[in-house]
Amino acid sequence: MKKIQYIMVKTMPYLIVHEDKCIGCHTCEMVCSLSHEGIVNPDLSRIHVIGYKGEKFPIMCLQCEDAPCELVCPMEAIHMEGNIRIVDDDKCIRCKMCTLVCPIGGVLYDYINNKMIRCDLCGGDPQCVKYCPMNAIELVPDDAVPEARKRGVRILYGEAD
Repeated sequence: MKKIQYIMVKTMPYLIVHEDKCIGCHTCEMVCSLSHEGIVNPDLSRIHVIGYKGEKFPIMCLQCEDAPCELVCPMEAIHMEGNIRIVDDDKCIRCKMCTLVCPIGGVLYDYINNKMIRCDLCGGDPQCVKYCPMNAIELVPDDAVPEARKRGVRILYGEAD
């Protein structure tokens, strides 16, 4: 059975997840929470390893083109900053509507710090990419997408196969 790869972030650059390489070790979760919050706590991670049909792979915010989280926010607290969609903590009222409409669970509530969190690509230097022991997460420029499609990489959000 052929393993399928997914492009998980719809922005420039892209994070590509090589599902066949992920061993479910959760290193990506630990390094994410450590780099953002200063502690190892998977609940504070912006990336989460999930299991589906016996496979494990990380998921994170897709940075959707027409992001439902941004559209539903009553305070207009979610907006693009550069190539990343962020949550303005000063505007956000923590209604969690964004978490309800996110198609993959990429917007999360940080109950410890009382704020909404999502993948921000670590400012262009994603720690999950750097520390994944299996190199299951890769940061690629947007012009790599056509070549990825030729190799059979599916886009998880956006164009349908």
